[in-house]
Amino acid sequence: MTTIAELRSRRDTLSTQRSSGVARVSYDGKTVDYRSLAEIDRAIEVLDREIATAEGRKIIRQVRVITSKGP
Repeated sequence: MTTIAELRSRRDTLSTQRSSGVARVSYDGKTVDYRSLAEIDRAIEVLDREIATAEGRKIIRQVRVITSKGP
């Protein structure tokens, strides 16, 4: 089983690569090529969920919608 420290390390690597705009990530001697930033974002979200599960907490997402009738 993967440890929390390993999951966080992978997430940090993905975040660093995402901010640099590079779609190739290497860790633990493995290399992954992502097709888009959206795919990297999804991988980060998966890691966030895995970290939260390993720590025994839930991720709560909120969506707020604001509307108006117009001017």
